[in-house]
Amino acid sequence: MTLVRDTLYIGGRWVAPAGRGLIDVIDPSDGSLYARIPEGTVADAEAAVAAARAAFDCWAATPVSERAAAIARIAAGVEARSGELAEAIAHEVGMPLKLAARVQVGGPLWHWRYYAELADGFEWERRVGNSLVVREPVGVVGAITPWNFPLNQITLKVAPALLAGCTVVLKPSEVAPINAFLLAEIIAAAGLPPGVFNLVTGYGPVVGEVLAADPRVDMVSFTGSTRAGRRVAELAAATVKKVALELGGKSAAVVLEDADLGAAVKATVSSCLLNSGQTCSAHTRLLVPRARLDEAAALAAGAMAKMTPGPALVEGSRLGPLVSAAQRERVQGYIRRGIEEGARLVCGGAEPPAGLEQGYFVAPTALVCEDASATVAQEEIFGPVLVILPHDGDDDAVRIANDSAYGLGGAVWAGSDARALAAARRIRSGQVDINGGAWNPRAPFGGYRQSGLGRENGVYGLEEFLEYKALQLRDGA
Repeated sequence: MTLVRDTLYIGGRWVAPAGRGLIDVIDPSDGSLYARIPEGTVADAEAAVAAARAAFDCWAATPVSERAAAIARIAAGVEARSGELAEAIAHEVGMPLKLAARVQVGGPLWHWRYYAELADGFEWERRVGNSLVVREPVGVVGAITPWNFPLNQITLKVAPALLAGCTVVLKPSEVAPINAFLLAEIIAAAGLPPGVFNLVTGYGPVVGEVLAADPRVDMVSFTGSTRAGRRVAELAAATVKKVALELGGKSAAVVLEDADLGAAVKATVSSCLLNSGQTCSAHTRLLVPRARLDEAAALAAGAMAKMTPGPALVEGSRLGPLVSAAQRERVQGYIRRGIEEGARLVCGGAEPPAGLEQGYFVAPTALVCEDASATVAQEEIFGPVLVILPHDGDDDAVRIANDSAYGLGGAVWAGSDARALAAARRIRSGQVDINGGAWNPRAPFGGYRQSGLGRENGVYGLEEFLEYKALQLRDGA
């Protein structure tokens, strides 16, 4: 049965949208219609901005302890409805259900709890000479979020913004919006004042552009493609509002000659295939010593063979579909182009996996590419495609890793942590894993160059939504 959401959350109430348009939400596992949501209009977005603007002064003046308590109530609501959230995301995004529960919901739950607890230990003000330096909320925030990790990216904007004292208008991806409606219900039940949080669904060129351009919005936080990020920044520049951008990536896993090649390849394949490769920080370039290129390719093929593709709600599926037919065709096009440009197909390919012609599946694919300037080695594919490249020593490996328009993630594998660290310090990206170092949700996440501006996660994510104010005191005050 198709879910229908026909209202938006504006000013503390579920209200009918200004227009009558609806957007179809498709289940990528079989191409069926999963839900319909409102196609928000300019008027809807402007109403939400007005509500957020009206609520700001009161929310900014609310004691931090009360804001933190509200966030704790939201965290409890997320936990109580975690099963419902995981199932919705499995239908929307296609990630296998057990993995969706752990990654797509477990991660956001951790962050809601974290920001509820962070308030007490955060330095909200400091005496610097004769100045009292205080941290204040930036104001009304427009949050524009993607479909690949929908609830997580919503959380990393909304939770710290609310703790900071900002009010928020959220425009989630129209591809994966049902989780946002569930979260809005949770936030409504948590008892925030009207207008502190608002939800408007719709298309980026309509709702998103209002948030980026409206002078009543003080900051826009965007996660998505580099192309769309440029447009957000262009619109925001007209009112000189603060902008945070988390964009694309083409992260390299660098394997030096004394590394454990088996461990490095296994971990890289795992990173590359997370969420069917639809992860901006995925390690999608594997750089290996030239003499071990064929060995690395064989290991990658073996690791990929264990990643059983299948529908998100079918037990035993380890690799779900891509999110849409358009995304599948885009990835298939990259695979074909890579082969046309001389890359060697190791496993997978552009044809759908056997028995999975229904739905938007692409087989896990590895390509050996001798040319680091080839299209598949330079452009973000956003699918289950690993490009394996040879290097001729540490300096060459670092050069290839940095030969990218992006700079979001990466990894270095070596015989010692000291050697890996030495190489990692030379790689221009926001995060680099050292010999399999684990993901740290408290560490800053963001990128260099065309991977964006600003940072998410931990205290760094909170600081994005704060301004500094210096109060100059009289001597002896």
